[in-house]
Amino acid sequence: MADVIDPPAGSDDPFDSIVDAPFDAALSERYLVYALSTITARSLPDLRDGLKPVHRRLLWAMRQLKLDPTGGYKKSARVVGDVIGKYHPHGDASVYDAMVRLAQSFSLRYPLVDGQGNFGNIDGDNAAAYRYTEARMTPAAIELMAGLDDGTVDYRPTYNGEDEEPEIFPGLFPNLLANGASGIAVGMATSIPPQNVAEVIDAAVHVIDNPKCEPIELMEFVKGPDFPTGGQLVDSPAAIAEAYATGRGSFRVRARWSVEDLGRGTWVIVVTEIPYQVQKGKLIEAIAQIVNDKKLPILADVRDESAEEIRLVIEPRSRTVDPDVLMESLFRMTDLENKFPLNLNVLGADRTPRVMGLKSVLVAWLDHQIEVLIRRSQHRLGKIDDRLELLDGYLIAYLNLDRVIEIIRTEDEPKPVMMAEFGLTDRQAEAILNMRLRSLRRLEEMELKGERDKLMAEREGLVALLDSPAKQKTRLKKDLAALRTRYGPETPIGRRRTLVEEAAPAREIPLEAMIEREPITVIMSQRGWVRAMKGHVALDAADALKFKEGDGAAFAFHAQTTDKILLAAEDGRFFTLGADKLPGGRGFGEPVRLMIDLPDGLAIVNLLPARAEERLLLAANDGKGFVVKSSEIIAETRKGRQVVNVRAGAKLAVVRPISADHDYVAAVGDNRKLVVFPLNELPEMGRGQGVTIQKYKDGGLSDVVTFKLEDGLSWAMGGDTGRTRTETDLTPWRVARGAAGRMPPLGFPRDNTFG
Repeated sequence: MADVIDPPAGSDDPFDSIVDAPFDAALSERYLVYALSTITARSLPDLRDGLKPVHRRLLWAMRQLKLDPTGGYKKSARVVGDVIGKYHPHGDASVYDAMVRLAQSFSLRYPLVDGQGNFGNIDGDNAAAYRYTEARMTPAAIELMAGLDDGTVDYRPTYNGEDEEPEIFPGLFPNLLANGASGIAVGMATSIPPQNVAEVIDAAVHVIDNPKCEPIELMEFVKGPDFPTGGQLVDSPAAIAEAYATGRGSFRVRARWSVEDLGRGTWVIVVTEIPYQVQKGKLIEAIAQIVNDKKLPILADVRDESAEEIRLVIEPRSRTVDPDVLMESLFRMTDLENKFPLNLNVLGADRTPRVMGLKSVLVAWLDHQIEVLIRRSQHRLGKIDDRLELLDGYLIAYLNLDRVIEIIRTEDEPKPVMMAEFGLTDRQAEAILNMRLRSLRRLEEMELKGERDKLMAEREGLVALLDSPAKQKTRLKKDLAALRTRYGPETPIGRRRTLVEEAAPAREIPLEAMIEREPITVIMSQRGWVRAMKGHVALDAADALKFKEGDGAAFAFHAQTTDKILLAAEDGRFFTLGADKLPGGRGFGEPVRLMIDLPDGLAIVNLLPARAEERLLLAANDGKGFVVKSSEIIAETRKGRQVVNVRAGAKLAVVRPISADHDYVAAVGDNRKLVVFPLNELPEMGRGQGVTIQKYKDGGLSDVVTFKLEDGLSWAMGGDTGRTRTETDLTPWRVARGAAGRMPPLGFPRDNTFG
């Protein structure tokens, strides 16, 4: 560091006193000052009254303007002007924004400002300019400032030294916990949810009676946050207790809703309360966007029917939708459920920021209230002593009234004469001399002695109170009980608004549950055009359906709109189609290759619905195959999933569902040889090449099927008769898996398939 440059004698130029210092040291020193100023004088609330300086100065200015709850309103511009002109030298916009929040019933659980005019709304609209709105204090603000004239707190000069302002508010109203706070300082932040005053008072009384109680005991009184917008607190009691014990955590809050019956089986969901600090307008926009983007198929519409009370109407896609499934989905996708953080970071009596648990906050707040009680008592004691001194002087004057009048009439300086003759103090003599003649009629001995006796009795009570910590606690409990009657659960403002009812986290709802379940008939043509007809039409009528010239039916089956449709390609790749997304059956449908990445020229082996517990038999034309579960081969992308690793020159030939009671496999090759073996000899795999089903010297696999041995093996007779033949004695063909086999029974189809 370079030496300081001393300015020349008599020089007033500020550049003559430049100090050469390292940049990092200068920056660190100045930034630390800024950080401390932000933490202690802007962003963090004081534990004792729960206010930041701007809020405290706003209420103090309103008190100076005598804006009591029973008085008239004054323009907000007048209040803001006094605040920035006398107490808070910052921008008027920030001061007015702070004032607006104090007046919003959806922001503060117990508003401190009674606003008249447009002070914003829960939709997120801003308040009108301060020249249009008016304000006065609420009873809660009066409770918070009670005792300011009783010597309970210290005052400090304002920023320009022209006036004074209180360092803290002494009132008994527990504003920190009742209204909460939030703020971001430098390197730290605070986030305190609002609580119910009656519950806070009950917990405080318990701490007074049981100073060594465990934090968990307070949960008998404080059930959780009580947000001004209501809602439902769905965390477990253990999680809530842990958050309050440490001062850190979060609370999961959901909207309150109910199902409204519209008759004839139709219904809508009505949301009456939304989570705290969620703007209703943005919430509706988010839900409407979900409807437009079709991200939630079971949601049809949302509309706002709110007036003074919130009423959001959510319409389902159909009457068959499960309301719980719909709301669970919206809880996951929107701010109908959110988390409010808890970071109980506050400034203590020593102006030091620290994170505290609920019990620690209550203990510190009660210590402050005891100190306020002591200072109020001492102040009152001083007032009583002053009055008693004057009363003693008045009694002396009353008993010697003629002599006092004579001294005043005859003496040039009556004051020292009276002091010497009657033993009066300077204040007593001055008070007697300053009396008006009309006051003489009030100098009745009984009245003076009666007032004196009352003051003496009050003095004795105050002295006893100051000497006894136990009496101080009893008095504090009495004052808290009186406050509780004004904010009790039976009062409109004290009634708990947030329902505390544990609920599991919103689960991820399967897509099938979001789709309206309806029967359909899936049809695919030989050229790969797919469509879904409503209802289960007769499958034998599928051939009569219209197709493009030169095209015909390839696959047709019954399904539900909630099904997943599996498409197997001859290269062993499986694709998945959503049944609800298939084109309608009015036209020819659409090419399936527009929905999946199926290469041109690649044949489709089978198209079938995926069943949860169903197994499939997969076999390539080279005689390799295995068993797979349908649920394990569902593809999530257009590219599909490679399930069968076919060898070079081979291709997937057979995809057949396996009935639950099937226990044997029958395979026939191009060489017209048949083998029959137990199904359990085929492995169950998720992907692979499989094992040898049948051995061939020439040709390959023609067809393979599963069946129940007890019922025998059946095959179609061919022709238009639709008859089948069943062979029950399969002993000649029952061999081990992988055998060559022998010629099939007489009458087996010449095309070497089971039909």
